Amino acid sequence: MTGDCTVRVRFHRPPAPLAPYFTTFYITEVVVADGGRVTDHLHPEWANVRIFSGDCPDSELPGQAPLTGSAANFTGPTSTALKFTVGTLRTWGVGILPLGWARFVGQPANAHADRVYALAEQPFLQPFAPLAAIFGQAPDEEAELSRITQFFLQKLAQSDEADDPRILVCHNALLDPEISNVAEMAEATRLPAHTLERQCRRHFGFAPRLLLRRQRFMRSLVQYMLDPTLHWIGAIDSHYHDQAQFVRDFHRFMGMSPREYAATPKPILQEVMRARQEFLGSAVQALHAPVPR
Repeated sequence: MTGDCTVRVRFHRPPAPLAPYFTTFYITEVVVADGGRVTDHLHPEWANVRIFSGDCPDSELPGQAPLTGSAANFTGPTSTALKFTVGTLRTWGVGILPLGWARFVGQPANAHADRVYALAEQPFLQPFAPLAAIFGQAPDEEAELSRITQFFLQKLAQSDEADDPRILVCHNALLDPEISNVAEMAEATRLPAHTLERQCRRHFGFAPRLLLRRQRFMRSLVQYMLDPTLHWIGAIDSHYHDQAQFVRDFHRFMGMSPREYAATPKPILQEVMRARQEFLGSAVQALHAPVPR
């Protein structure tokens, strides 16, 4: 049992042709006792498609009306926590890397950052509509995974457009813990500042400064989540000037203080992070290293 519910998570690596574009394909099965519901918070992450069977979630991002009752959701890249409430359900998730955003979505990412949509209601998401039908009459993980995989392999085969190598260069710079500011990122990517800004907004959803700040925060959060004995002071990234700066970032990215978050139940995310760390060696999607083509 995890809190008021039982949670099972299994991650699957995309096949080699899709690995540059996606983090994982993953299934989460939640059983909540007595027909109840539980609430949790998703950390800032890259874009995702999630398909639900069962008690569909209520999803809420700051500044947006709650999304309820949708059996397939699309979330753009986020810089804040997504609050969700669910009951008993099965969920397939597809984590979309920035290179995958450019290949399969093609919209300016900053126009859809910090937004969650019902897949069926957005014209720009209609190419993803077939994913809403991955579930059969009975649960069948292998068949469902095959439908997801074949869907994206077919989409990839229909496109002969070359990937922009600058996306991967920017992504690798973001993952370098030694890079702490935009000037260092520009130097590492060998991109002019205005080009770096444009690339990050279009494909990653945010300006370089905010992306670096988000990465620093997520490194700290993961340290704490994987080893709470560190306490916050032992988990914060070395690029933070002091604990007060970390607390300000916590409010910015999670909408609450570190103390409030530590006291908040994490009935689903705790198990998701544990399983992801065990399977991939990376507990959160935002720190996932891209695979070059």
